[in-house]
Amino acid sequence: MRRRTSRTAAWSIDRALKVGMAVGLGALLLSPPEQVSAAAQAQSALQPPPQTTPRPATTPGQPSPPDMPRAGTSSDESDPLHTASRAELDVVKVLVAQEHAWNDGDIEGFVSGYKDSPDTIFIGRDVSRGYRQIVTDYKRDYTTRASMGNLAYSELVVTMLNDNFAVCTGKYHVDRDKKNGGPADGIFSLVLEKTAQGWKIVLDHTT
Repeated sequence: MRRRTSRTAAWSIDRALKVGMAVGLGALLLSPPEQVSAAAQAQSALQPPPQTTPRPATTPGQPSPPDMPRAGTSSDESDPLHTASRAELDVVKVLVAQEHAWNDGDIEGFVSGYKDSPDTIFIGRDVSRGYRQIVTDYKRDYTTRASMGNLAYSELVVTMLNDNFAVCTGKYHVDRDKKNGGPADGIFSLVLEKTAQGWKIVLDHTT
């Protein structure tokens, strides 16, 4: 990935999806095996909820204090026990797939996470407009497997805007030797659209 040096993908999703949510495995059993595998990886990326302080004792007739909220997505901050929706997990699976492709040296597979449209935009050191230009820029910036390095995402937060659009923010770290550009760190925000081909990135802003 051209996250600064472009959006590189080495996904050990280091406790990524900062949704602090429990995932319903029952729903995953209804998916095809490959989707279950990807969703399981998304589940494993979920940050464990922060430890809460013990609830104070109550006396009969006294209302119990509310549960301590867990760190989670902003999809429904009023729900302290928010469970990751299918859409949120599907957004995370886009990034999981990109990470695997990048670490396999597969730029074509990585850029397939973007929407193939002239309206797709990548904002980094420069602004790339259109899917084809984004693909060209990736191939120009990463001519060898060593130059790609390995990327790890962390602190992912998915926010559903509506049924068809979502925002995903997070951090990245590129592990790469000095000869090929050295390590790099940064943050990114993505806007994804639900298309007939699944969730696709339509706007990538990486610093």
